[in-house]
Amino acid sequence: MSEQGLTAARETMVAAGVPPRAIEVFAHHYAELEAGATGMIHESDIDPLDPPPRLADAQVDESQMRDALARTVVIKLNGGLGTSMGMDKAKSLLPVRGERTFLDIVVEQVRRVRSVYDTDLPLILMDSFRTREDTLDALTQHPDVPVEGLPLDFLQNKEPKLRADDLTPVSWPKDPTLEWTPPGHGDLYTALDASGTLAALIEAGYRYASVSNSDNLGSYPSPRMAGWFAQSSAPYAAEVCRRTPADVKGGYLVRRKSDGRLVLRETAQTPKEDQELADDTTRHRWFHTNNLWFDLEALAAVIEARDGVLGLPLIKNVKTVDPTDPTSPEVIQVESAMGAAVEVFDGAVAIEVERERFLPVKTTDDLLLVRSDFYDLDEDFHLVARREDAPLVRLDKEHYKLVRDFDARFPRGPVSLADATGFTVQGDWTFGAGVRVVGEVTVPAEGSPGTIDDGTVLEGS
Repeated sequence: MSEQGLTAARETMVAAGVPPRAIEVFAHHYAELEAGATGMIHESDIDPLDPPPRLADAQVDESQMRDALARTVVIKLNGGLGTSMGMDKAKSLLPVRGERTFLDIVVEQVRRVRSVYDTDLPLILMDSFRTREDTLDALTQHPDVPVEGLPLDFLQNKEPKLRADDLTPVSWPKDPTLEWTPPGHGDLYTALDASGTLAALIEAGYRYASVSNSDNLGSYPSPRMAGWFAQSSAPYAAEVCRRTPADVKGGYLVRRKSDGRLVLRETAQTPKEDQELADDTTRHRWFHTNNLWFDLEALAAVIEARDGVLGLPLIKNVKTVDPTDPTSPEVIQVESAMGAAVEVFDGAVAIEVERERFLPVKTTDDLLLVRSDFYDLDEDFHLVARREDAPLVRLDKEHYKLVRDFDARFPRGPVSLADATGFTVQGDWTFGAGVRVVGEVTVPAEGSPGTIDDGTVLEGS
């Protein structure tokens, strides 16, 4: 049955115009799935990452930064819809600081580096078939962003969702777009190559790529990081940060015993019996920020040497074909992580960066913090924290999980968190203008639904 499934999937992808190399990558993962691969990485097969060099200790002068930036391109992953927060358009179009969206701030960060270092510094987005139209429309408001001869974006590939019972492409006539899925951000390398963007960048004289998520405003273009990477002569570098108990669900780098290579280990790749050791932040001390750098020429060489199939580890994602309908058929989405490419490059390295380079927004808890006055937006369009330890925000998922519900409950803007150490909301509360949180505060469910009046000071321990 699965052989028929792969044949049907190939035919579906060809008919949809998916590039041949992307189809071969899908077929590679399909074969692994059929063979029962789980992508698990056992604790007995790895060693913890040794202490990496620190960016704070790197000796990089202005001329080295300028030279590196002249050959660097900024690539932002922009394929996500923010479906976990109830969105139906690119998450990067969500307002995050006043009226400014993630995309607006990313553009301003790039403009600032261009101005200070007198460089073109291309900004190129990896869009998905679900985010491309809205994003390109939004970029018309920034006519100075394009660099002559280079695209504004390239399209992430797509692949069919597979029925969990027989591995055939799912059919969903109610909404045929739900029959397709992006293949995870590990598709970055295939999409760069298949779209012609990789060749165009190399032809134009660019050598280095800085890649990060569009919802992580901490991953601004770093001249210091660019200079360090150029000096390192490494083909690939992963930015890592010190793990805390709040980071145990993220991916982190380990060293494989069999060949000594760096490997990315995601939560989904951890066997249950290894979970306690995996969560030990004194053993596995650095997590992957999903900010990474690679040499464009090295990537092109690896792709050609492997006939377009990098062989990134499979991530098996089991969902329903309609994520909003748990009764719809169960499907398997075949995915990979871009950080997993660390094991593909000979001489790949890691570098420890400051926590400020990791500010992702995955939930409305994160969104409230980033929108609040705990952060200032400086002249370089960097979010600058008021102090080192950010308050932990926990909003009642029943009432605040979706952006539309969240916005309805903060109609006059976010609460002040500048003096907060923690903020928990239980129940259904609507907050007025100028509400301040001081210390560790829990708003209890008792009395809700209700309103917190304008100017209220919520004080805790």
